[in-house]
Amino acid sequence: MYKRFEDLKVWQEARIYRRKLYSLVKKFPKSEQYALSSQLWRAAISITSNIAEGHGRFHWQENMQCCRMSRGSINETLDQLYIAKDCGYISAGDFKNLYDEGRKIEQLLNGYIRYLAKQKLSG
Repeated sequence: MYKRFEDLKVWQEARIYRRKLYSLVKKFPKSEQYALSSQLWRAAISITSNIAEGHGRFHWQENMQCCRMSRGSINETLDQLYIAKDCGYISAGDFKNLYDEGRKIEQLLNGYIRYLAKQKLSG
């Protein structure tokens, strides 16, 4: 069992991803500060925050629900990356890298959710 949320590989990877996204939104036009930049930043924060919150719940079912919300935030982030690409704020290459990394985190999160589901069966 993981003692701290910081021990979770998925949280560690999502934290790195969040920092990359933060660097990205700082380059967006000033006109997007309260629109796309803010929305993308909040979605990225939600990924790690929901993982941490779920871990703190100590019950597998509540933890899984928080992880599902985190998975939703990953997909929200990916959609916002499409918007940034469509608006010309990021290159196709940056989009692909960030999109692929987001999907990798989603896979890690799905693995963690499967682990939690096994806790139900064993406990």
